[in-house]
Amino acid sequence: MKREIITIDEERCNGCGLCVPNCHEGALQIIDGKARLISDLMCDGLGACIGHCPEGAIAIEEREAEPYDEIKVMEQMMSKGKNTLIAHLGHLKEHGEKEFLRQGVRYMLEHQDELDFNADEVLGALHATPTPHTDTQTHLEHGAGAACGCQGSQTKTFGAGATVMASGSVNNQPSALTHWPVQMHLLNPKAGHFQGSNLLLAADCTAFSLGNFHSSFLNGKTLAIACPKLDSNREVYVDKLRVLIEESQIDTLTVMVMEVPCCNGLLQIAEVALSQSSRQVPVKVIVVTVDGQIKVEKWHRV
Repeated sequence: MKREIITIDEERCNGCGLCVPNCHEGALQIIDGKARLISDLMCDGLGACIGHCPEGAIAIEEREAEPYDEIKVMEQMMSKGKNTLIAHLGHLKEHGEKEFLRQGVRYMLEHQDELDFNADEVLGALHATPTPHTDTQTHLEHGAGAACGCQGSQTKTFGAGATVMASGSVNNQPSALTHWPVQMHLLNPKAGHFQGSNLLLAADCTAFSLGNFHSSFLNGKTLAIACPKLDSNREVYVDKLRVLIEESQIDTLTVMVMEVPCCNGLLQIAEVALSQSSRQVPVKVIVVTVDGQIKVEKWHRV
């Protein structure tokens, strides 16, 4: 599988920052007067930032995909200076990537003799970085909102079951959602919350048809949603599912679709992803009627 990722010509970059709010994954920051890709883990390769660079300093490079390697990333980040390193490790912390964060800090400490700054300064700044559970106001005060662009696309992990207050009353049907984002084009298949999880791949309409979607079907699972009829670039879905199966090693895959014929495309996408993966997982298929009933629920042989 080939992967597209942005590259930055630092000679052309003037540090204007117009690209930053247009990076929906929060992978770009202005550091030491230059735009820096602080985490290729988060770069989705869509190139939304390109059209906002007045200097033409950003381009998309296509290369063979490799499993994300935090050590290789750290080798690059350490050469770019203390501020870039702080931004990179802080970005991992903000997005709940605990294992990659541990690897990065360990590598920095093991190679601190190669640094032209004190590693303790990085650790001190990292300690002050908000965690994924920090409230929005505190998050913004630390500048994370400005750095990460569209907050609706930032990867977040949180606990399910929180009740919601509305018009002074408590919602008695708590959400079972444990992470964000959930739309297939926006989610990062290597995010920590997907590791070893049971994935529910649901057609968009299913949650609106099923009154017990959260309590009976989403509970205990991670979620990805898509529309096989209206969504574009569905080949990206195949690649992301393959990564979820092969690299994030999901335990099971449940594909939930509506009974309408166009929805069968979602199962076909899953079948293609499985055929391209060296690893197989059990697949359950759930078909929902338009009036909110379960028509089919069975394990599927791919």
